[in-house]
Amino acid sequence: VVNARNRGGETIVENITANTSADTVTLELLNSDGSFVTQFIDFKSEIQIIRIYVLGEQELGQTQPQVLCFVTRFMRNDFISSDAMSKLRQKNPTAIRSPEEEKETMVYSLDLTVNLGKAYLISPHLYGVCKEAKDGIFTQESDLKTISKSLDKDYTTLISATSQIYPDKYPRCRDLKGAGSLQHPCTCQLHTCVMWYPCGLKYCHGSDNFGRLVSYRCGIKTCKRCLAFNYTVPTKLKCLWD
Repeated sequence: VVNARNRGGETIVENITANTSADTVTLELLNSDGSFVTQFIDFKSEIQIIRIYVLGEQELGQTQPQVLCFVTRFMRNDFISSDAMSKLRQKNPTAIRSPEEEKETMVYSLDLTVNLGKAYLISPHLYGVCKEAKDGIFTQESDLKTISKSLDKDYTTLISATSQIYPDKYPRCRDLKGAGSLQHPCTCQLHTCVMWYPCGLKYCHGSDNFGRLVSYRCGIKTCKRCLAFNYTVPTKLKCLWD
């Protein structure tokens, strides 16, 4: 459990777990706006899943949260390995932590929806993480192409788990005005941040018993990363925050 401070001075509690046998890492946090964010990293499939529970607008009768999943290619050097994560220990679990580096915001234009029944073709963990999202699972064609090459997977098989959408076809939801606009399809943007995560290992240099120069792991580098997801929604009612 990590206590991270956001820009507003609020403390966000993150829970990070590692599964070395499955080679996965899960980071969970509850934002001050009530949204619950999960970052799930599947190192074997080279994907990360960002699952977000967004609270509904009570005055509009939205009593249930909206669940969304964004599936993107994951760069291995952007998070420490599941093995290294599992070995981390905190000397002071109550400390309020700040990241050493704030990485640039990643903007994704998601042009595919994922069929939940075929999600296993992309990752064996995708169904379990995103089963509540159902029709709200999005990914990028460019990411699937890259993954098919790097992992030597059949691209036709990967793409068969998806359907095409066109985020550039519709206006941004924020640009639709008037009461009638709530029923129109539009392109939504959802923005979230992971306030603190171990993005790399630090190595120190020293000498062994024979005087030879050696390097050894002596800590972690920590980062903050914000993410922006652009995707289409059937009505502006599903994107009231934009």
